[in-house]
Amino acid sequence: MRLSDIAQVIRSKNAGPRRLTLDVMFASDADYRRAAQSPALSREPIAALYRVAPEDVTVIPYPLGRAIKIVLARRIMAGDPDQR
Repeated sequence: MRLSDIAQVIRSKNAGPRRLTLDVMFASDADYRRAAQSPALSREPIAALYRVAPEDVTVIPYPLGRAIKIVLARRIMAGDPDQR
């Protein structure tokens, strides 16, 4: 199953020049729990996916809001000419 199959909203946002956040929100408690317990949404797989060090990834579950926030350190500062 893909995250997009159960997430109601997946969005990325700038969190300053050195951080990027991913907000993942779910319509039901069951979908939230399934995603929150998935090893795919832990630090190491996300770090590999975005090619950053695991220590540069923070996963913040928010059960009351049925959301998961993922904070990634940017390898290149936002606005830098080398930014992708």
